[in-house]
Amino acid sequence: MLAGCGIVYFGNDWYAENRTSSHHVATRLAAVTPLLYVDSPGMRAPQASGRDIRRAMRKLAAALRRPTQVEKNLWHCTVPQLPFRRVPGVDAFNRAFGRWAVRRAMRALGTTRHISWFVVPHPGFLARRLGEELCVYYCIDDYAAHPGVDAAIIGLRDDALTRCADLVFVAPPALVAAKRALNAQTRFSPHGVDVALFGRAMDPATPLPEAASGLPGPVVGYFGSIHEWIDLEMLEWLARMRPQWMFLLVGHAATDVSSLRALPNVKLVGAQPYRDLPAWAKAFDVAIIPYRHNRQVEHANPLKLREYLATGKPVVSVGNAEIDKFARWVHIAEGREMFLAALEKALHEDPAGAAAERMAAVADQTWDNRVREVLDQVSAALASRQSAWEGCEEPR
Repeated sequence: MLAGCGIVYFGNDWYAENRTSSHHVATRLAAVTPLLYVDSPGMRAPQASGRDIRRAMRKLAAALRRPTQVEKNLWHCTVPQLPFRRVPGVDAFNRAFGRWAVRRAMRALGTTRHISWFVVPHPGFLARRLGEELCVYYCIDDYAAHPGVDAAIIGLRDDALTRCADLVFVAPPALVAAKRALNAQTRFSPHGVDVALFGRAMDPATPLPEAASGLPGPVVGYFGSIHEWIDLEMLEWLARMRPQWMFLLVGHAATDVSSLRALPNVKLVGAQPYRDLPAWAKAFDVAIIPYRHNRQVEHANPLKLREYLATGKPVVSVGNAEIDKFARWVHIAEGREMFLAALEKALHEDPAGAAAERMAAVADQTWDNRVREVLDQVSAALASRQSAWEGCEEPR
């Protein structure tokens, strides 16, 4: 399908607790052709502290190691950038070191033809500098809106990579128009879901995790990172308003959750293996997406939306451009009072057959299907590729 081309894939941390679309797409691409997964840390804007400098040095040391094979046809390496981009000389060092390190690691693929595939924008200065035959940008987020990043520089890198790529795939619908204005070869490509995995939440044979067994019900559940974009104040208010409910939160807490942890009807169990999430979801009576409304959330296409639906559980969520498309199967609520009312309705008025309808709503939206659709377009572009090198200058 890819005419013997290896893929050099710049993604999120391969060993992160959460499995993102970066991981789902990469593993399926590797089933088709050799793939080098390049961890690309360095998007966060750090402080010029000894801790950050030491961390950067450790990452640079890791980049000197040869790629390791982590799955059949899939190799992993780390090629970090020094994140102090405003310091004179750092940007030039990142460019030179990054190109040398990636080209060195590419030998592991054993292929003479390559495609570069970017899921994050900050290593985008390497686009068209690796001898690749095609450049793909698979944009899954509004990266400049992430907390703690150098928004101005990440925004410039994002725009530059969008212009430079031969094909741009965009997961959040709210970003499609802006990306298409920069590159006419922009396609909407929504996230997929591992239907078979999350369907285990409805399987009587799936055992509950010990920490989820015997919880007093009903159980309001969440899985995913607990970060700044989660409305912790609303969660605390909901828990206080319904002390007879149990709030089960599954995921790494990257922000202060002490006020929630102090409540007797809130249980935080930390990060759990991805493949165990359906077992935790089995304990949910209703699943929630309690985001704050900010720029990042407005442009988000949350993976957990389809994962929740694939479990068959009722879902209560705030709205955005992607979530609103599922209003037929999701209770969409804005504000704490509406969210509480939606929870009451989801818990007590779920009609017979609704679980099957929710699962059917995403049954054909598997990652396998999503990647197949993308690959069809990449293969066509590769077969009839034109030399579209305009707009590739990296902002200085």
